[in-house]
Amino acid sequence: MAHFAKLDENNVVVQVLVVADTDAPTEEAGQTFLQNLYKNTITYKQTSYNTFAGEHKLGGTPFRKNYAMVGGRYDQTRDAFIPIKPFASWILNED
Repeated sequence: MAHFAKLDENNVVVQVLVVADTDAPTEEAGQTFLQNLYKNTITYKQTSYNTFAGEHKLGGTPFRKNYAMVGGRYDQTRDAFIPIKPFASWILNED
């Protein structure tokens, strides 16, 4: 199964959807599938359920730093999902 984050106009994750691998053999195919299904032009970005803090928990290749979470955001420059700040003083650790 492939997972996709639905992004709003500010790149905030508003929903995470699961798509069958047959409908999303590539990220582009998955985005097109979801846009056709929901009849919209919203941006959907693929995310990895097994990636957290830049590591793949099964030893695979990490994808976009973190699994997308509702309320988190997608950073285009880093090509990464940034989690919700747990505290106002939280600073992103790039290491």
